[in-house]
Amino acid sequence: MSLLWSDLFWVVPLVGIITLFVVWVYYRGVRSADPGDEKMREINHAIRTGAFAFIRREYTTVGWVLLIAIPVIFFVLGGAPSISFIVGALFSLSAGFIGMNAATLANVRTAQAAKKSAADAIHIAFPAGAIMGLTVVGLNLIGISVLYLLFPDPELLTSYGLGASLVALFARFGGGIYTKAADVGADLVGKLEEGIPEDDPRNPAVIADNVGDNVGDVCGMGSDLFESEAEVMVAAMTIGTTLTATYGVKAIVGPVLLFALGVLASVIGIYFVKMLRSHNAYHAINMGNYLTCALAVIGGFFFSKFYLNDLNMFMAVMVGPLAGLFVGLASEYYTSDEKKPVHNLAASAQTGAATTIIDGVAIGMKSTVLPILITSAAVLIAYRFGGFYGLALSAVSMLSISGITIAVDAYGPVTDNAGGIAEMAGLPEEVREVTDALDSVGNSMAAVTKGFDISAAALTALALFAAYASAAKLETINLLSPHVIIGLFIGGVLPFFFSAQALDAVGRAAGHMIEEVRRQMREIPGLREGKAKPDYARCVDISTRMALKEMIYPSLVALIAPVLIGFTLGTEALAGVLGGSLVTGMLLALFLANSGGAWDNAKKYIEAGAYGGKGSNAHSAAVIGDTVGDPFKDTAGPSLNILFKLIEIVALAIAPLLIR
Repeated sequence: MSLLWSDLFWVVPLVGIITLFVVWVYYRGVRSADPGDEKMREINHAIRTGAFAFIRREYTTVGWVLLIAIPVIFFVLGGAPSISFIVGALFSLSAGFIGMNAATLANVRTAQAAKKSAADAIHIAFPAGAIMGLTVVGLNLIGISVLYLLFPDPELLTSYGLGASLVALFARFGGGIYTKAADVGADLVGKLEEGIPEDDPRNPAVIADNVGDNVGDVCGMGSDLFESEAEVMVAAMTIGTTLTATYGVKAIVGPVLLFALGVLASVIGIYFVKMLRSHNAYHAINMGNYLTCALAVIGGFFFSKFYLNDLNMFMAVMVGPLAGLFVGLASEYYTSDEKKPVHNLAASAQTGAATTIIDGVAIGMKSTVLPILITSAAVLIAYRFGGFYGLALSAVSMLSISGITIAVDAYGPVTDNAGGIAEMAGLPEEVREVTDALDSVGNSMAAVTKGFDISAAALTALALFAAYASAAKLETINLLSPHVIIGLFIGGVLPFFFSAQALDAVGRAAGHMIEEVRRQMREIPGLREGKAKPDYARCVDISTRMALKEMIYPSLVALIAPVLIGFTLGTEALAGVLGGSLVTGMLLALFLANSGGAWDNAKKYIEAGAYGGKGSNAHSAAVIGDTVGDPFKDTAGPSLNILFKLIEIVALAIAPLLIR
């Protein structure tokens, strides 16, 4: 245990424990809030029941996969990697469960608080999102520190990231299919065919839609960034083993300590937002983000100057959080309903759905340029001042503030659900105005967090790529080698194949949902008039069954492809797969996320009164655009982040076997 007390490593588990204590305090605060009247509690019970029914079945499926994977990892890689794999998977599952539980408790309480004021509603919704964010980073700190104390060799921790990746793939992909099947079905039949408002209690798919917000955007997002954090720390520690002559053991444990400093910054930033009690959620959350970023940069300075005794490394550490912030702001520009691109997109809806689709695709394509340039600049600066280790520390520094990033992202579904509960419970219009305003902030911030997530995934994948090259003893990669070229082609096509599977899955699941909503509207007497209650459970079951069925095949392809290439064509070809999947995966993820976000906010801009408002031809076209964009931004796009990271971590795990 002497390692625990050397080189400040004891700070890491301590920060993890403090973070989880803060989670407990916030959870008690959310749970003790007023859950509203009986009607509100009844609706919330239906949402919670549906969410936990899906999670139980999804986790059961994941459990069977783990039971198959654990013996394979044990016999191929050994006992320590199999233990790391189990811990990574279980911690990721636990984080998702805790975060979703808090979100489904907070939604009805946020709606009740909105009766008083926007500040009271924010005081419930944002800490609920923070429970997800801080649970993810707190568990990661404890998981990494305990495993390193048990197995003080970063190579043995690679499977920790692999376990987290496997869970993240199912959570993000399965949750994305679930939520968008329900959302598309609810919108196409409810809004376009029946002409009823969003979240109208007459719509049979409305509960499934609200459930989907939690299983996709809360549980899925948390698992995604849990995976990124786990993998980037392992990658940085692996690269650090080559620099012990320069920095000693600090080269290995330093990345985890740097991450802990960023987690403390997130704890302070989240507390700052909570204490502001502002009626302006957008201003409060932005201030919290900027404060967290500034504190992380200051922490990075002290880390570089006084821990590594290498001030050059500060440039690499500093550029990570700044790059994440700038990529998020670039994504917001192309998707915000206050900016020119979305205004132009809304204007194009006046001429029909076709022009809306064309212009939305164009916005998504253009939106890839700035994030790529920002990420490229970050890579250049980080490598210039710190080499591959600096690049890895840059990614660690960026992801160290993901506690507040996840909090912001999870805040969105809480306020969205709160608005739905207000609508279904028949609360006064002024309550819905408050929840709509808070939800609008959540939608705007979702673009920022998605941009941050994609940028963080790309830097994580680059760090893993460098770690793989080190583990596979590849000093150079010959781009003229036919094996490398084949690897590039195969890696490049995998994101397209994976996205196609995701979109097909949503299309098939949504088709079943549409038929069910139509059937209920047709066969249940008095449903259209609001005199009968729809069968919400049937729609929840359809989304659950279809999501679990559709997520298996693409997930297996993502796991098997790098193994096949590595053992048949060799280490250089596998390096080509990593490079190809990273480039096309990042570009495609940005395109899908920002196209979808632009269509969504163009619809909301029109609903606010532009170009004829609700019921106009422009609104009908915008609803179609939003329906196309839903699986873009919430299923295919986010799943790509996990795809190229999963390929990288599998490659890193098998690298020692490929060079024997």
